[in-house]
Amino acid sequence: MSAHPATPNGCQGTPRSFGNALPVLNEIRHALEKLVTTGEETRIDLSALPFGPGDLDRLTDWLGTGEVEATVDALGPTRVQETAIPGVWLVDYHNSEQQRLTLHIEVAPVPEILRPQPQDLADALNQLDARLEQETGTTPLSS
Repeated sequence: MSAHPATPNGCQGTPRSFGNALPVLNEIRHALEKLVTTGEETRIDLSALPFGPGDLDRLTDWLGTGEVEATVDALGPTRVQETAIPGVWLVDYHNSEQQRLTLHIEVAPVPEILRPQPQDLADALNQLDARLEQETGTTPLSS
């Protein structure tokens, strides 16, 4: 007996097609499990996947839209959108002419592009110290 249900006229129905959206959703699920159990983050390059018509829309519909959205302006705008699944982010990179360079799913507490680099943090501390010294006339004390 066939695994496909029969249509009302008795013909065998065709299985519902999800294209590549469903396998990517499963990959996201495994990446989220890895993040929960080991803390390891995952990046999936959606631009490198052979999506058919409607696959990307289907995937983004399944993921939904979360509460956080950010735009980073560096060599062109990068839009970061939280999905309705906490820890799963869409990161859409564009060049200065607004052409998409790549589209990633990041499975992480916070996407990498939104995190400051260690040297940037050290520079920020020096910058804040200089402002405090300018305002107070004294060098801030280290803790």
